[in-house]
Amino acid sequence: MARLEAACQVEQCAGDGDAARRDLLARVAGKQALVSMVTDTIDRTVIEAGDALKIIANVAVGYNNIDVAAARGCGIIVTNTPDVLTDATADFTLALILAITRRLGEGERWLRGGTWPGWAFDQLLGMQLRGKQLGIVGYGRIGRAVAARAQAFGMTIAYTSRSDAGIPLDRLLATSDVVSLHVPLTPETRHLIGQPELARMKRSAYLINTTRGPVVDEAALAWALKNRLIAGAALDVYEREPEVHSDLLPLENVVLAPHLGSATTETRTAMADLAARNVIAVLAGEPPLTSVG
Repeated sequence: MARLEAACQVEQCAGDGDAARRDLLARVAGKQALVSMVTDTIDRTVIEAGDALKIIANVAVGYNNIDVAAARGCGIIVTNTPDVLTDATADFTLALILAITRRLGEGERWLRGGTWPGWAFDQLLGMQLRGKQLGIVGYGRIGRAVAARAQAFGMTIAYTSRSDAGIPLDRLLATSDVVSLHVPLTPETRHLIGQPELARMKRSAYLINTTRGPVVDEAALAWALKNRLIAGAALDVYEREPEVHSDLLPLENVVLAPHLGSATTETRTAMADLAARNVIAVLAGEPPLTSVG
């Protein structure tokens, strides 16, 4: 905020839900820049209300919350915050892999509930990572960073990607012990993982999602977990945040995190700073630092 306020006049939207939406539509008129969070829906209505907008700076690497085509049609630059959250998200992905494969959530609930009977030789046995295959769906910056970390744990890597083919998704699902999702949310990737895909996975396999919630059909995932078609799942994102599918909540073989992938002080500060610098550059007549597309 200090960086923005030193360069231009700044207004902050207030309220939640519908009230926040109304406030945004009222305030965006006449403004040259809009800084948005991934939870803000910047659709054609907002874009057309922003009759003087030059830039929409999204404080996220993903930008599925913005109608990019409508923005471009109005001559508005859209920026995001790539690179600065790669390490934090990759670290957190490994944390989820370890948590679900070593049954950390189950163990903590047991202990906090006061029912842990003490150590036993065959208690809460999990899966060792060394020698197992990690299948990475989407081999961009974050996917590659996850692969590097997983290799340090002795895992082998398989991947599929739009730009670097790797192996077909069907084969990756059928052969991987852990499947980690790192694709952007697009019409093509919505429900990329549904009942047919979950049924192709090993019954001993785990699914990890730190990308966007709608990439996974949550109802299908709950069905697969309840019927033990896969061993478990760890999620940081959800189809209808902040709601979580009710069938997932009572299950022991799923780890549920509240969208913490980039949640380090260093990373969130860098994301905010990059968004601010994009705004300042464009308003000064300079090229944006990280434009979309």
